[in-house]
Amino acid sequence: MQVKRLLTNVCSQDLESSKGFYTSLFAFRVEYDSDWFIHLISEGKELELGIILEDHEAVPTQVRSKISGVYLTFVVEDVDALYGKAKLLGCEISQSPENTFYGQRRMLLVAPEGTVCDVSSPIKG
Repeated sequence: MQVKRLLTNVCSQDLESSKGFYTSLFAFRVEYDSDWFIHLISEGKELELGIILEDHEAVPTQVRSKISGVYLTFVVEDVDALYGKAKLLGCEISQSPENTFYGQRRMLLVAPEGTVCDVSSPIKG
């Protein structure tokens, strides 16, 4: 069966903080906003991200506690510019931008709900 759409959901205890993080840094816009679920979408509508209240009945019980082994990767045009913005917004930065062996400039952020966000851009050269 062909997949028509992929929506990644992150569980959060504070929907407003998580919404502010993803909309401020990655230019998502709010498509739907309720007291238990927020649907974010990119400008071209090709990317979607859901933020769901961690203890809501719609969340499978298996994922209601902290998840490990999962992180989100965002490829942006200029990771250094986003790093500056993240610093101004007071975001938790766990790794400043560094050049990698695989041709990316990469930084790591921690979203308010605890999701590790790998943010990178191709090294220009």
